[in-house]
Amino acid sequence: MSAEILLYGANGYTARLIIDHARQAGVPLVLAGRDAATIRAQAEREGCDARIFDLTEPRRVAEQLAGIKVVINAAGPFVHTAEPMARACLQAGAHYLDITGEIPVFEALAALDEPAREAGVMLMPGVGFDVVPTDCLAAHLKQRLPGATHLALAFRGLNRLSRGTARTAVELGHEPGWVRRGGVLERVPVAYRSRTVDLGAGPVSAMTIPWGDVATAWYTTGIPNIETYLVVPPTVIRWARRGARLQGLLRYQGVRRVLQGLIQRTMRGPDHVAREREGAICWSEACDASGHCVRSRLTLPNAYTLTAWTALAIAQRVLAGGLRPGYATPAGVYGPDFILTFPGVTRVDVD
Repeated sequence: MSAEILLYGANGYTARLIIDHARQAGVPLVLAGRDAATIRAQAEREGCDARIFDLTEPRRVAEQLAGIKVVINAAGPFVHTAEPMARACLQAGAHYLDITGEIPVFEALAALDEPAREAGVMLMPGVGFDVVPTDCLAAHLKQRLPGATHLALAFRGLNRLSRGTARTAVELGHEPGWVRRGGVLERVPVAYRSRTVDLGAGPVSAMTIPWGDVATAWYTTGIPNIETYLVVPPTVIRWARRGARLQGLLRYQGVRRVLQGLIQRTMRGPDHVAREREGAICWSEACDASGHCVRSRLTLPNAYTLTAWTALAIAQRVLAGGLRPGYATPAGVYGPDFILTFPGVTRVDVD
């Protein structure tokens, strides 16, 4: 069976998990990226084809996508790679997926909705931990409370970061937070708001962060007011608010370059044992104008493990014809119960 799924950024941490899962599932891949020596060595070990290219010239990238039906972009920070690859996919007629959680990326690809429809191509960023579980949770709450006007999403589960996640955090670390108000994205300060949520063992503290659902949940549910939270101790919230000046240093490219180098030298991401041990929990609350609220929780396997599963599963569904041309979200196409098809995932309504 010839490979029709191309994995770009195949030498990254999460990409390697996708490769491992694809091997176990018997799904052939084409491995691609900029690092010729590493990608070719990977492809030889896996018995895959390799394609070596960067994203500087979309027309040449489109030529590299000949024969490819689905692209999984795993090369972050996606603020640099998503739009060039997506535009090349439009030229080549290949469907585009990525594992981003970056709000600017979601909005940039949403702006390509019309040309994607015309090309018959689906653009679905965020097919990993961000935003599949939280997107499905948002859609579930919308079903439970169709008149919802406010949505809050919170999670815990990124205890150890991969290089890619950490590099993205540095690259966008100088940006403010984001919330959605009246259907419009609004900039807010770091740790703009804090609250308590119940992950199943009593109340814990959480602070607002610019998680991808601030963008995507609007497209999935139409709920106009959205906030996303990270569960952290109160001391972290205090330090986050005090650290606004340090955050400003990340505006300087030289500072970011130094930190990126440090990340490259020192970070490896969680190993197999850590991934087996460290799961994730997502919590969500939807409220309507009268103040009536509903709440639900998801218990999940490790965030990186889940990303490998969901990314490959969506690519397979697209190959089988399960797609909607244009800009799309996971729950918008596959429904709120899509997340329940994966091992170790449970959902409970807790209001």
